[in-house]
Amino acid sequence: MGLSVLTPLLLLVIFSLLQMHTIANKKSYVVYLGGHSHGQDPSLMDLDGVTNSHYGLLGSILGSNDKAKEAIFYSYTRHINGFAAILNEEEAALISKHPNVVSVFLNKGRRLHTTRSWDFLGLERDGVVPLGSIWQKARFGEDTIIGNLDTAFNPSFYINLKISSCFLLGGAHNYIFSFVFGLNQRALVMNGLVPSHQSGVEYVSMEIKTRVHCNRKLIGARYFNKGYAFYAGTLNSSFFTARDYDGHGSHTLSTAGGNFVPGASVFSHGNGTAKGGSPKARVAAYKVCWPPIYGLQCFDADIIAAFDAAISDGVHVLLVSLGGAPAEFLEDAISIGAFHAVKHGILVVGAAGNSGPDLGTVTNVSPWMLTVGASTIDQEFTSYVALGNKKHLKGASLSATGLPSQKFYPLISAADAKAANASATEALQCMPGMLDSRKVKGKILFCLRMNNERTVKGEQAALAGAVGMILANDELNGNDVLSETHLLLASHINFTDGKYAIAYINTTNLMSLQGLDIIAAYTKADGPTNLIFDMRRIPFNSQSGTSMSCPHVSGIAGLLKTLHPDWSPTAIKSAIMTTASTNDDNMEPMLDASYLKATPFAYGAGNVQPNHAMDPGLIYDLTIYDYLNFLCAHHYYKSQINLFSDKPYACPKSFSLADFNYPSIAVPNLSADSVIITRIVTNVGSPGTYRVRVKAPAGVWVTIKPRRMKFKVIGEKKKFKVILKPKVEGKPRGYVFGELVWSDGKHHVRSPLVVKHTEN
Repeated sequence: MGLSVLTPLLLLVIFSLLQMHTIANKKSYVVYLGGHSHGQDPSLMDLDGVTNSHYGLLGSILGSNDKAKEAIFYSYTRHINGFAAILNEEEAALISKHPNVVSVFLNKGRRLHTTRSWDFLGLERDGVVPLGSIWQKARFGEDTIIGNLDTAFNPSFYINLKISSCFLLGGAHNYIFSFVFGLNQRALVMNGLVPSHQSGVEYVSMEIKTRVHCNRKLIGARYFNKGYAFYAGTLNSSFFTARDYDGHGSHTLSTAGGNFVPGASVFSHGNGTAKGGSPKARVAAYKVCWPPIYGLQCFDADIIAAFDAAISDGVHVLLVSLGGAPAEFLEDAISIGAFHAVKHGILVVGAAGNSGPDLGTVTNVSPWMLTVGASTIDQEFTSYVALGNKKHLKGASLSATGLPSQKFYPLISAADAKAANASATEALQCMPGMLDSRKVKGKILFCLRMNNERTVKGEQAALAGAVGMILANDELNGNDVLSETHLLLASHINFTDGKYAIAYINTTNLMSLQGLDIIAAYTKADGPTNLIFDMRRIPFNSQSGTSMSCPHVSGIAGLLKTLHPDWSPTAIKSAIMTTASTNDDNMEPMLDASYLKATPFAYGAGNVQPNHAMDPGLIYDLTIYDYLNFLCAHHYYKSQINLFSDKPYACPKSFSLADFNYPSIAVPNLSADSVIITRIVTNVGSPGTYRVRVKAPAGVWVTIKPRRMKFKVIGEKKKFKVILKPKVEGKPRGYVFGELVWSDGKHHVRSPLVVKHTEN
């Protein structure tokens, strides 16, 4: 009897181990084949034909179509041509050599990168929208659709965006939308449930419920998890939903397209009216990011599938607040998806990443994307550190609790509170398991910001019994302080004040904390710190970084699309870049995180000015063919470019990257010879005469030909040349900066100039 029971179990274990060994020898890949030739509205027969062609292509490598069907877990059939499959390295290498394949790359993982900000950007003044605001002129982004590749949304997101459901919410995994898979979309369009250009959309796993009032704000959502599942293994029911259990997606999408919602605050901080950049835009959510695996949340195979769906869904702006390490343009999922989106008239706004301030840390660098970095606004959530010597250090915090004023507590450095098995370095970072609670209990703990998550440090301090935490920057992070919803009273101070505080600890140990970023919708499925220990639930949260800047620009892009529906994605990008400011709100030059005068390497084109972007005067426009020329100049193979463009394309015999019609100008190698750059501007404003003024980079002669351009009609194009030559041969070396501005007295069309001197 024992054997009859144990044998099947042993066989199952052996089979499982063999299966794990087999899978361990395989990896998940994306096989990219370029574009499709079946047009904008393919039939089901067209789509089935594409899928079968994928089976045939992979089957020729694996030996049969049946094996190909087992290996392929995504078939990209609508706008992006390709598939995702589980292969071994030899199979991946073989298929990469096929003449119809552009590239084969691993299904890599990526990371996820308010009440006051729109006032800061000039769209309102103390809650009042001025007549000249782009909000008024662009009808608050009405009829524009903003899509978001992120962690999707949460039902509480309904309230925070003022979304009225078209159908009542059912059980845990039903959806709150007006669509069902297979429903005749033409009927939805005729009944006014979606804009006419949104026809042909299919939304999966949605059940019709009793009809109630519907304002058509949130028009749908999808989830994509097959690329993630390869690494995560078997997924439970919580992974087959577009609900946001993280909060990042709810926050970003509401920042871009949320409606006006009064009474928003985070633990009573920053009380006011929350709203998005395009408050009357419609929004769509695409869930591609899930709980972290080895720190990675969003996988390439899912990202490409979401791009393919969003293009079919007819969104106007795609918000992508995620990224990874830079890669070749045709081996990068976001770059590939963005190219196909731009080809269909969709502006893709990507986050530059949060890995600075080191050089070369920007992500999402494809020129067809609008890449956004982060800067500060004139709103602070201040928490002062009061020392026993009456000195106050200004920090930042959104802690929900406080300590009695004028009461001082013992202070201890985490290095002095290390556990027996911990090093001083590990303990100083307040890493999990590195603190001795007997030393910490009842005291204010001093932690250093380095590698682990900031809110995790607060969690460890709370678990160890601390009454408060001082989080000080290390030298690399300098003066970049953040307001966060720590589990205990905490104050984040800069590097300079951190050095002072640690010196103070060495002389005495008394200190007190007196509690005095971007607020937007959040999920009630998780605490504001995303930590298991955090059982608090709030409808709004404050977050910082490029992921928060990215939806601001997406909202502004939505306004520009409503105001100028005929503008290309490149025109919108140019308008935002050339009207940006390099000064702060006090009209002083912007500073970097070290309080030094910033350069374009820190601020890019500058701080966005939405009210100027709606009437930029001139734009630098680009077409798909310009982007193909860009790839030609980067020496991609003719076969790759033909597949990428989904039709034959001949690279020009003479094309220089110096003539790529981008709104900024960079010369990476200025030596003894002159460099000549050509640009073409298009008039999108009133007739007028533009004259140029130049702030030349140090050590560079700059000549503009012509220096005056007269435009008579909208759409008129003019060409000019920029000639750069070093004043002294071979000196100075390194990067220098300047700017070029065309102005008719009303418009100021600014381009950064970046030049690197090199020796012969």
